[in-house]
Amino acid sequence: MQQVEIYTSPLCGFCHAAKRLLSQKGVGFSEVDIWAEPGRKPEMIQRANGGRTVPQIFIGGTHVGGCDDLYALERAGKLDALLSAE
Repeated sequence: MQQVEIYTSPLCGFCHAAKRLLSQKGVGFSEVDIWAEPGRKPEMIQRANGGRTVPQIFIGGTHVGGCDDLYALERAGKLDALLSAE
């Protein structure tokens, strides 16, 4: 199982939806709350190729994007393969 990282903020509905999908799939993830750790936002922006909104989701070394991108992978049947890639 690939490592999953999500940059979030507590008031973000899209962040909650992304975490809910991963939890429903039984996928563990590490979360970086950029409100609690504002010094990590530049790191997020750099890793996300300029993406400034949350969530920013990373699976293994792949930048998935945001919540809509995560759900699009799920609908296309590609999320499980990305999660289990070696």
